[in-house]
Amino acid sequence: MEDLINIIVTGVGGQGNIQASYIIASAAVKDGFYVSVGETYGAAQRGGSVTSHIRLSKGTEYGPLIPKGKAHIILGFEPVECLRTIGNFGNRQTKVIVNPRPVYPIDVLSGEAIYPAVEKVLEAIKELVNSVHVIEATELAKKAGDTILQNVVLIGCLAASEFTPIKMETFNAVIGELFFDKNLELNLKAFNMGAEEFKKIRPL
Repeated sequence: MEDLINIIVTGVGGQGNIQASYIIASAAVKDGFYVSVGETYGAAQRGGSVTSHIRLSKGTEYGPLIPKGKAHIILGFEPVECLRTIGNFGNRQTKVIVNPRPVYPIDVLSGEAIYPAVEKVLEAIKELVNSVHVIEATELAKKAGDTILQNVVLIGCLAASEFTPIKMETFNAVIGELFFDKNLELNLKAFNMGAEEFKKIRPL
């Protein structure tokens, strides 16, 4: 594995993307990495695109934004946003973990635009990258106790994937520092459900 690891967390506002990137970055720092984080936002605070760049290295502190076509890992909270991000930052070696649950933008809800079939979106993603793990994160989060936990489900998937050298116990430690009481219990449950689900799913 090369020293630099470029991770992108992408989705829309309100999905917990920023918190997810914070947990990933904090775990990497605990495990001794230099970490740089950069974020870009769409027009709307809630419902617009939100993309976080996380760059990890043991030996060098890199700038916060990943160059075009240089993402090693993309964690997609929403399928169309994931595909759009792959178009800008993915390559044939990129590994993708994606939640297939769509979040419809206002122009789709108003009838001014058409959201593509999710199956077609996933097929397009598959053609552009090395591997795609499709995780029903929203459904798993619902089973864990709250659909808002989909971000922690996907972090559990990333932890179990071993796409990064960040230790599973380090992710657990960071979650333990961020949440308390019932929220801690729910978040650990969601994290572990994501990790277990990832082990069962074959990539596309």
